[in-house]
Amino acid sequence: MSKSQPKARLYRRINEQDYLGFTVWPGKADPSAEVLTIQLRRNTEDNWVTVARLAVYRSSDGKYTELPERRE
Repeated sequence: MSKSQPKARLYRRINEQDYLGFTVWPGKADPSAEVLTIQLRRNTEDNWVTVARLAVYRSSDGKYTELPERRE
C-alpha cells in the first residue's frame, strides 16, 4: 500500500519556536476532493508538538466542511 503524497505543503515561521503549516491532501474516496490542514507546531526542548490543528474537507463540488479532531 502506498502512502498518499500531499498536493501542496507550505510552512511559515511565526517566532523562535512556532511554525504555521498548511497542507493540501487528495481525498481518499474521491481523488478530486481535497483535505486542507492547518497546524501550529511548537518546538519545546527539541520536541515538536502540535499546539492547534484545523482540518477542512473540500468536496469535488466545492463544498467545505470542518473535520472533527483527529485522535492520535
